[in-house]
Amino acid sequence: MKSVKHHSKLTQTLLQSLAFFLIFLVSFSTYSQDVDEARQKEGKKLFKSLCASCHKLDKKLVGPALGKVEDRRENDWLKAWIKDNAALRASGDKEAIAVFEEYNGSNMTAFPQLTDKNIDDILYYTTVGEIKKTPPPGEVPPTDGGSGGDAPKWLIYILAAAIIVAFLIIASLLKTISELKGAPKTPGLVGQAAELWQGIKKNTFLHVLFAIFGALMAAYFLFGTLFKVGVDTGYQPVQPIAFSHKVHAGDNKIDCQYCHSSAKHSKHSGIPSVNVCMNCHKNISEVADGLQVEHNDEILGKAELDKEIAKIYDAAGWDAEKLEYTGKTKPVKWIRIHNLPDFAYFNHSQHVTVGGVKCQKCHGSVEEMDEVYQYSPLTMGWCIDCHKETKVDLKGNEYYAKIHKELAKKYGVEQVTIAQLGGKECGKCHY
Repeated sequence: MKSVKHHSKLTQTLLQSLAFFLIFLVSFSTYSQDVDEARQKEGKKLFKSLCASCHKLDKKLVGPALGKVEDRRENDWLKAWIKDNAALRASGDKEAIAVFEEYNGSNMTAFPQLTDKNIDDILYYTTVGEIKKTPPPGEVPPTDGGSGGDAPKWLIYILAAAIIVAFLIIASLLKTISELKGAPKTPGLVGQAAELWQGIKKNTFLHVLFAIFGALMAAYFLFGTLFKVGVDTGYQPVQPIAFSHKVHAGDNKIDCQYCHSSAKHSKHSGIPSVNVCMNCHKNISEVADGLQVEHNDEILGKAELDKEIAKIYDAAGWDAEKLEYTGKTKPVKWIRIHNLPDFAYFNHSQHVTVGGVKCQKCHGSVEEMDEVYQYSPLTMGWCIDCHKETKVDLKGNEYYAKIHKELAKKYGVEQVTIAQLGGKECGKCHY
């Protein structure tokens, strides 16, 4: 019996060590992920505001692609180049001169105001790119489809290793107990496997354990699949006309509400009629030389884009040669991108006019997109999180000032959020 007690202690020690290791690994990984996400977020913010007009991560734009640029250049050289590339060239640096000549003497803006930490954050973003965050409870992770739940690979590996270790410990324990009861020792792996199988078949506890584990895994993949239904983050259909928001809203600074004028006044933002397009394109029949637009994974140049303008003329019934309308019009069959379920109520005017929410908050940096895609998950959890974080704007509103004072006292806060003002009530979003 002493050998059994000794084996039990050994098993208990191994299990405790394994549990401690798993807890430590998960905690360390979570901490590292938080730090990485903070750097990535700050770097992305700086990159979008300072670099994105001339650079992309994955391909050339005005300047070179910057994805994983630290693999190609030294960190100190990059800092010197970003802060003052003209001074670096003047010092006779061959690499700086070569880059300048490669891009036909195009001067890059100097950023002497950036600290080393700012530049390191930007470079970190160019290395890691976009990081998929684990969504908070109640929010569906943005995915492009597929089956099963999305779990980090390291977590799956740890679970697999834990199952194997537990299986081996149980196998060894069953074998030891069997031998202590007088059973002959079974030589070879085949004999041990047969003995183990017999022990498992007779052990009711293991049957229950495997049943619970199987049920949990089935529920994990089932609910992971169901939670993705209707979540179309990243959806980017091919539109009938290669309309570039980057050219119109970005380069030409056309306000979003010039085309989507009903966003200020109604539930829907509205699709602009072709007559709105003709306000400008009645006099613009060709694009500028050298303009390029990405459409359906192809780069369209001047010749192709001029044909896209011709499609607008065809839809509006405009004769470009006689400079008159023919009266023969055709609808442009735009493909809808954002589509909420019928049971969900959303009012653009309430958010745009009353709340002062910018279009980019929900739709992303549309002014940087050639082809628009669904930027946000548009899930219930995503909306509620926004209501929890957004503070009520009290400027020039005496009614809100009064009710805010009462609610602030009730909740013990300085500034009330939209959620505390009633933004979590079911009837606000569901009829």
